[in-house]
Amino acid sequence: MSQLGRQDGDPLLVDLSDRTIESSSALWDALAKPCGLPGWFGRNLNAWWDTIDAGAISSVIDEHPNLVVRVAPTGIFAPGHPDGAAFAEVTNRSAYAAVEVRSAPYA
Repeated sequence: MSQLGRQDGDPLLVDLSDRTIESSSALWDALAKPCGLPGWFGRNLNAWWDTIDAGAISSVIDEHPNLVVRVAPTGIFAPGHPDGAAFAEVTNRSAYAAVEVRSAPYA
């Protein structure tokens, strides 16, 4: 496990809880800009793991001490949906990143 990013400062919060993510493709689209994912990013869980575990893929992510992806329990993040569960499992396995499932937008 590497120590990614800065070890001080604010976390990178990517709040997607105001929308329903209907597919893995839509998830990668939603993450691309706020996470600074490059055009050559693989758009799959292996590429995501490399980004949040090894680093040096996204300078935006690497500039923060940790990453929080906030989602609503709808679409692929609805209970029991395998794509959302797999994304959350991979993300939460990292010491650097986490998925938060919210029932309402963050206030």
